[in-house]
Amino acid sequence: MTRKLFGTDGVRGTANTHPMTAGMALRLGEAAGRYFRRDGSGAHRVVIGKDTRLSGYMLENALTAGLTGTGMNVLLLGPVPTPAVGFLTRSMRADLGVMISASHNPHQDNGIKFFGPDGFKLSDEAEAGIEALVEGDLALAPPDQIGRAKRIDDGRGRYQEYAKTTFPTGLRLDGLRVVIDCANGAAYRAAPEVLWELGAEVIPVGVAPNGTNINLNCGSTHTDTAAQAVVAHGADVGICLDGDADRVMILDQTGRVADGDQIMALLAARWADEGRLNGGTLVASVMSNLGLERFLSGRGLRLERTPVGDRYVVEAMRRGGWNLGGEQSGHIVMTDYATTGDGLIAGLQFLAEMARTGQPASALVQSFEVVPQMLKNVRYGAGAEPLASPAVQVVIKDAEARLTGRGRLLIRKSGTEPLIRVMAECEDEAMLVEVVEGIVAAVRAAV
Repeated sequence: MTRKLFGTDGVRGTANTHPMTAGMALRLGEAAGRYFRRDGSGAHRVVIGKDTRLSGYMLENALTAGLTGTGMNVLLLGPVPTPAVGFLTRSMRADLGVMISASHNPHQDNGIKFFGPDGFKLSDEAEAGIEALVEGDLALAPPDQIGRAKRIDDGRGRYQEYAKTTFPTGLRLDGLRVVIDCANGAAYRAAPEVLWELGAEVIPVGVAPNGTNINLNCGSTHTDTAAQAVVAHGADVGICLDGDADRVMILDQTGRVADGDQIMALLAARWADEGRLNGGTLVASVMSNLGLERFLSGRGLRLERTPVGDRYVVEAMRRGGWNLGGEQSGHIVMTDYATTGDGLIAGLQFLAEMARTGQPASALVQSFEVVPQMLKNVRYGAGAEPLASPAVQVVIKDAEARLTGRGRLLIRKSGTEPLIRVMAECEDEAMLVEVVEGIVAAVRAAV
């Protein structure tokens, strides 16, 4: 079955515009409830978390109405990180978990992500099954079997306590001054509190959400704000999360940024030395830098590449029995600890390495030399298919020929926004610019 509503990470769009309307959220709630109650058995439960977007209230209420209408009992967590929903779905023996968030997108966007009872995001097949129910006739529960809704006040606290258990016993963060940028998002309380409880001197940034400032000039996609705070406060390290805290970027004491590739390289090398890296394999998407692949190969380790999207990284990890993966964008997936990307727990692993080795962040944020990489996005309108243009295809074919043996090219449609993403890597930077700009110009002409 094909999927129309679901992209690479749930259903996403502009709030109060299809498909992110209250009506569609209601329908999705009904469809998901029916899908997970298709065996017709007794009471079922679902946990719902959200980030700090204004539209989260609307979607939360609509989803609750749809789910309770099919007989599901709803447990409302309030603002919590996405990985907390995965953790609590499994911990609370729920049949379904829902996170209302558009991750790193601006406040006017929102999204709905579903987790299965095992705490992992749903498969393509499950999402297609829910879509089929959205489009069909839905049998609702009889009046005496309508579900109930209940606020869970300690959900965030449960997640915080679990996150601390992933930090090595016997280590503390005493003496470390840490800037934590929460992007005015879902971790605005959880992340600073965990760091403080582990002994760090915490300098919080992006912890004053107002419903419309999530990811605004802060967080993992706008690291300049945290970098300025690191330098101004003489901090030892900076941790930048995104709006739902499933991504992380690390800053050293000078404000230099380590992206997901560098964090994965550090952890993979350490875990391999400790005999903890299952199968000697790291899983990452096709966007990860060629330098990461060379770094791993030089240590006798392997890089397994997947399509873009942390869900596909996790699926590959589960198939192969591998326990470390992620994306350049900052999703770091450690299935020993979490079912999805967890920015806070990944940050704790970096801090643990600082505490264990006594080395400054600057000695840890660059494990390999990056092959020059260039990424440009081209926005297109509804109904446009610029990659189908013969003129665009000719330019792409020529670019691939030029890069053969010297680099690589990746062109794809975004799964979360109407964008064509053009990425290339090449050690010849002049050629790199020519190739990318040529394709971008052709795509723009086509749209």
